[in-house]
Amino acid sequence: MCRLSVWIGIVAALAPAGLARGQALEGTPGEAFFAQKQGAARDADRQYAKGQSAIDARRWDTAVEAFGAVAAEKGPRADGALYWKAYALNKLGRREEALAAIGQLRQSYSSSRWLDDAKALEIEVRQASGQKVSPDAEPDEDLKLMALNGLMNSDPERALPILENFLKGNHSPQLKERALFVLAQSASPKAHEILAQIARGGKPDLQLKAINYLGVMGSKENRQILSDLYAGSSDANVKRAVLHGFMIAGDRERLLQAAKSEKNPELRVEAIQQLGISGGQSELWQLYQNERSVEVKESILRSMFIGGNVDRLIELARTEKDPRLRKAAIHSLGIMGERTGPALASMYAAESDAAIRGEIVNALFIQGNARALVDLARKETNPETKKAIVSKLAVMGSKEGAEYVMELLNK
Repeated sequence: MCRLSVWIGIVAALAPAGLARGQALEGTPGEAFFAQKQGAARDADRQYAKGQSAIDARRWDTAVEAFGAVAAEKGPRADGALYWKAYALNKLGRREEALAAIGQLRQSYSSSRWLDDAKALEIEVRQASGQKVSPDAEPDEDLKLMALNGLMNSDPERALPILENFLKGNHSPQLKERALFVLAQSASPKAHEILAQIARGGKPDLQLKAINYLGVMGSKENRQILSDLYAGSSDANVKRAVLHGFMIAGDRERLLQAAKSEKNPELRVEAIQQLGISGGQSELWQLYQNERSVEVKESILRSMFIGGNVDRLIELARTEKDPRLRKAAIHSLGIMGERTGPALASMYAAESDAAIRGEIVNALFIQGNARALVDLARKETNPETKKAIVSKLAVMGSKEGAEYVMELLNK
C-alpha cells in the first residue's frame, strides 16, 4: 500500500461516526495546508486591490511595492501584477527596472493574456528612455502604429517619412485610417503637407478620411484646401466629403456658395442639408427667398427642420403661397412635437382650404397631440372633417381621445 493510501486509511479511522463524505476534518494537516493557501490568496487579492488603488491615486511607489508583493507569491494574479509593477516603475522614471519586470513577465508567463499590453508598454518605456524603436521591426501591426505614435512625439522628423511610407504600404484599411489620425494630430508643417496631399488624391478611402480631418482641424488654410479641392474635382463622393468638411469646420459661407452654384442637384441638396446641420438658418432663409425650384425649396424646409427653426417654419406654414410647400412646412412642424401644437391649432381655425386643414390634422396626429385634436373636433361643424379627426383620435390610445370618443357614443 502506498503512503497516500495509508494516510487516507488513518484519516478515515479517526473520523467521527456520521461525518459526511467530503466534509472538512478539523485539525488535519490537509486542512491546515488549504487554510494556509486560502489565506495567501486573500492576502494577494488585498495587495492587488491596494496596488490598483495606488495606480488610480498616482502613488507609484506604493503601487510598485504592492504589485511586487503579489508577483513574488507567483500566484494566479502574478502576471498582471508584473505588468502593473512595470507600469508604475515607468511612471517613476525607473526604466531599466520596468523593462526587467516586463522581461520577467514574458519569461515566466509565456501564455499570459497580459503579454500584448506588455509589448505596448515596452515600446513606451524604450521610447521614453531615448532608445530608437523602429516601427518596421515590430511584428504586430498595432504595435507598429504604437511605435509610430511614440516616434511622432519624440522624433517627428524621423517619424514622418516612415508614416508616409506606412500609409502607402500594404496594411489594413483600418490601420491606415488610424495612422492617418496620428498624422492629423501633428502640428508639423510636413505632416500637414502629407495630409493635404492625401486629401487631394490619395487612395479613395484614405482621401475621404483626410478631407474629414482637414475639416476637423478647421484652419483658414485647411478650408482653402477644401475649397480648391471642391472646385477642381469631378468626383461626387469627394465633393460630398468636402461639403461635410465645410460643415465640421463651420464654414457656412462656402456651403452657401455651393448651394447657390452647384449644378449637380444631389450635391446642391447635400450643401443645403449641411447648412441646416451647421446652424446656418440665415443662409437657408436667403436661399429660400431667391430659389425658384419647389423641390429645392422643400430641401431647404427640411434643413430648417433639422436646425430646429420653428419660427421660420410657422411663418412659411402661414404665408407660403405654394400649397405643396405649405404642406411641407406643416408636416415639419408636426414632427417637431407638441410645442408647435398651439400654432397649428390657430392655423386650422383661420384656414379655409380643406387640404391644408387636413394636413394640419395629420401634423397634430403625428405629434400625438390628442388634446389639440379634441379641441378641433369639438369646434368642427363639417361632419366629414369631424369624422376624420375622430377616426384619428380612436387609434391614438390617449386618455383625452378615449374620453371624447366615449362622450360621442353616449350622446
